[in-house]
Amino acid sequence: MARDVPTSSRAVLLSIFITFGFLFGYNLGVISGCLIMPDFIRRFGQEGTNGQYYLSSSRQSIIVSLLSAGGAIAQAFTSDRFGRRGSILFWSAIFTVGVAIQTGTTYSIVQLVIGRYVAGLGVGALSAIVPLYSGETAPKAIRGTILVIYQVQIISGIFLSYLFELGSHTINNSASWRIPIGLQMVWGIILLSGILLLQIPESPRHLLGTGRDDEARKVIAELNGVPEDDPLVAEIVEELDFAIRAENEGGKATWLECFSTRNALWRRTISGMILQFIQQLNGQNFYYYYGDTFFQSAGAGRFSSCNNRLSPYIIQTILGAVSVVGTLPALHFIETWGRRKSMLLGASTQAVCALIVAVVGHTILAPTGTPTSALTARNRAGGNVVITFAIFQVFIFGTTWGATPWIYLAESFPLRVRPKAIALGIAINWFWNFMLSFFSPRIVDRIGPMIMLVFFGVLVFGYIYVYFTIPETQGLTLEEVDELYCSGVAPWQSVGWRPSEKHHRHEEKPASNFAEEA
Repeated sequence: MARDVPTSSRAVLLSIFITFGFLFGYNLGVISGCLIMPDFIRRFGQEGTNGQYYLSSSRQSIIVSLLSAGGAIAQAFTSDRFGRRGSILFWSAIFTVGVAIQTGTTYSIVQLVIGRYVAGLGVGALSAIVPLYSGETAPKAIRGTILVIYQVQIISGIFLSYLFELGSHTINNSASWRIPIGLQMVWGIILLSGILLLQIPESPRHLLGTGRDDEARKVIAELNGVPEDDPLVAEIVEELDFAIRAENEGGKATWLECFSTRNALWRRTISGMILQFIQQLNGQNFYYYYGDTFFQSAGAGRFSSCNNRLSPYIIQTILGAVSVVGTLPALHFIETWGRRKSMLLGASTQAVCALIVAVVGHTILAPTGTPTSALTARNRAGGNVVITFAIFQVFIFGTTWGATPWIYLAESFPLRVRPKAIALGIAINWFWNFMLSFFSPRIVDRIGPMIMLVFFGVLVFGYIYVYFTIPETQGLTLEEVDELYCSGVAPWQSVGWRPSEKHHRHEEKPASNFAEEA
């Protein structure tokens, strides 16, 4: 077996840049503040009977949710055809075009939502390719950390969008929303130019899988900071090449194969999909998308004096800052706690927060539309409790569930089905992102803060599901994960599991045997 892969600065820098989660995070967070900007409402809302413009819950749903009808599935075709690097270039360009369409609109809500949809195609595809690329290029010792950095970048992008909106929302014209939306083009251009200027390499696993062995050796040597003729390069190539041949014995992989009983692929694929579902319905995305609207309508942030009040933009910015701070400990905990413990702790503590927000919000907050002067001390105290536990919930999310489901996707599948399996998981992520963003305003209109009970139920389910079905994969190579799933070890007993001395030794298990099993 190849000795431990050293961690070169080149590999770390490339992995961090290619994740570039600022693009995804900023795109997710920027629409929240726009929904309550007067100029945005006047241009894309409806005129009420009192002559005031407003954004109905249905229009909010369409504007926000069209981003989520993205290209997570489509990337599975481009990542194999054009490679991981070529796919990132292609979808970055699509995303940038979508942002330009949004920024250029004046009064057409149709143009706005088309731009959101096109940008969503790009960001959805990129969100699937990035963990795929990182899982195939990052050294084993830092693979989890790199994917946590990806989550840190996402949360930092969300926070950055809140900061720009905090500064621009006081502008009395379309610049209030065009500036924060248009800045997304900067992130797309940075990613496009950076890939070209920094000469981001193709994934060595993809190169070997497509018969480009010489290029693969150069990339492996580059990523590990050793000469091309170093024995380490030959060992890594031999190990990867053997795994690729074994995986490809059965012919070209199909979508149905992701649910094959061989090597428990069906279990891994379903688990990846369910973890993405749970992550989307943790409750944090509700705050990211509709936090400004929710806090404004709930009367949260109003203190003992009627003249002292935090604006929804300030509350949302605080929420974003706490999210960033909460994600930073994950850089340490994901490799010390492991994947299982992070998700179990996260699900239980977030469930408590969601329950408190639901109960306090329903029983203590004043009804939507209550004038500030009519708020009682009890109403204001309830609003502050809602804010406190909302902040605590997104902090815990960042520390636990923010990155872990992405890590599970990146390190749980063999090369043969990896693009398709990851695409399925992230398609579920975006599907439930769409469902959340589309239905949340309508649900809140009916039941208000009690919507948090939905997230509470999902988190309880998440705890049970992780405990009984998700094994610990910390510290294992992508090939060793196969052996873990084939070993039959119970997930709650998988912590500390170690592979056999040489789990894929050629003489012990010829590649032809894999074809017989298939």
